[in-house]
Amino acid sequence: MRMLLGLTLVLAVAAPAAAQTVGVINPSPYGAAPWWMREPIIASLGTVHTQIRANRGSFEAAFQAVEPSAPDATKAAAAKVRALTDALRAFDHDKVRVATTYSTRPLYEQYRDKDGNRVDNERPDKIERYETSVEVTLDVRDLGLLEKVYATVISAGPSSARPVYFSLMPDNATNTELSRLAVADAAARARLAAESAGARLGPVKLIDPTGRACQTDVLVAGAPRSFGTGNQPMSEVVVTGARVAPPPPAPPPPGESLQVTLEPPLEDLTETACVVYALAG
Repeated sequence: MRMLLGLTLVLAVAAPAAAQTVGVINPSPYGAAPWWMREPIIASLGTVHTQIRANRGSFEAAFQAVEPSAPDATKAAAAKVRALTDALRAFDHDKVRVATTYSTRPLYEQYRDKDGNRVDNERPDKIERYETSVEVTLDVRDLGLLEKVYATVISAGPSSARPVYFSLMPDNATNTELSRLAVADAAARARLAAESAGARLGPVKLIDPTGRACQTDVLVAGAPRSFGTGNQPMSEVVVTGARVAPPPPAPPPPGESLQVTLEPPLEDLTETACVVYALAG
């Protein structure tokens, strides 16, 4: 009986102690720190800017025909673009990409409402004619051919033509070089900051080509996260611009070639990189 009482007292004393140690945590007010913050560090954000001339141009032109029946309207519209399509096929497909789409809609008999406005009488038995529209979309990847392609399309006499839109698609060599320069800029900034603070740079702890590691809440308490809204990797950069083209002129007389001038703009590119160093005293 005495041994049982002693065992009960031991358990009673041990139980509160065990309860006090289970689940004890010491949360950081800044959230969980990444592994590379277990010692003094410096996180340096490198940024480079450059301008490169746009290397692509695209535009659209529409050709329309109106006839009593849908097949006749389609045939008439196709006849308008047949010669143009043949001319565009002469360009290298990798340099000039062409897409052609057709759409047909009925044109209804109209009447005036009580306010005097003309309204379509949209009933199957009130269709007067059909309109077929052919949309020709050009994606020119060699800007040395852009003016010639544009002149070829306009000379075919489209019903309408949209402005030429310029865009920049950096090549792999440009992407790689800008990434290298951004990392070098981050290293130079880190070295200057450490020297100014009387410290020395230790080994590299992290290199983040997206630059996002230098913008987390762990480093700047209370700062909003920038994931998905900051600078994107260069492989995803597409910068667009536009120059408004004049209204399409009338087709030139036979034997006269149409000449136009289309100057691509310079586009801005930005690349960032985050480099984290350990600090030595």
